[in-house]
This record gives sequence, structure tokens and C-alpha cells, in this order.
Amino acid sequence: MTGPEQSDGVRRSGLRNPDKAVRGLGAGTMSLEALVLLLAIQPIRVVGGDLSGAAIGAIVALAVACVVLAGMMRRPWAWHAGTVIQGLLLLSGLLHWSLFALGVMFALVWAYALHVRRVILG
Repeated sequence: MTGPEQSDGVRRSGLRNPDKAVRGLGAGTMSLEALVLLLAIQPIRVVGGDLSGAAIGAIVALAVACVVLAGMMRRPWAWHAGTVIQGLLLLSGLLHWSLFALGVMFALVWAYALHVRRVILG
């Protein structure tokens, strides 16, 4: 057949390797989140007021977890762990309000990544 349809009538994504593309999306999202978390420490301290040691520790721990998960996107459980990371970032909003704001933004980005994964892989 010509076009993006298979013989069973199911529309393919058009990607050469959809699994690899979706893993790259997840890894890129986790890597970007880690980078933003680490770079946000100083602006939060300067603009947002007092940032406790517990909040800084939570930021660093979440960033490390994001980097580890970025390397493990090949495993199916890593997607669930990424969802847990988003929940933990939202909970860290109890330590500082700006962490909650970051949590909301990255939860939305992660929800979009999960949607794209579902659309591409079915």
C-alpha cells in the first residue's frame, strides 16, 4: 500500500522507529527538567525569598532522579517513575511555592509527552 496505512487499516505514525522516537521524547523531557531544576536554584533564592536547605536538597535529588530516568527510558516502568517524579515535584511545593509552580509546568509537559507516546505507540 502507499501512504501511512498498513494492510490491516491501522494508521502508522510515519516514523522509522517509533519506539526510539518516544524514548527520545521521554529522555529529552527528563533531561530538560533536570537542567531547569538545577538552574532555578539561584533565581529562586534571589527573587523568591528564603530557600531552605531541605528545598535545595529536594531540587538536587529530583534533578538527579530525572537524569537517571532519562537514561532508563528504554524500560516501560520508567514512564511510571517519571509520573511519580512529577508528583514529588508538586509535593515539594510545600517547601517553597516556586517549586509548586515548576511542578505544575512540568506536570503539563509530562502529560503531553504521555499523550504523544499513547498516540504514536497506540
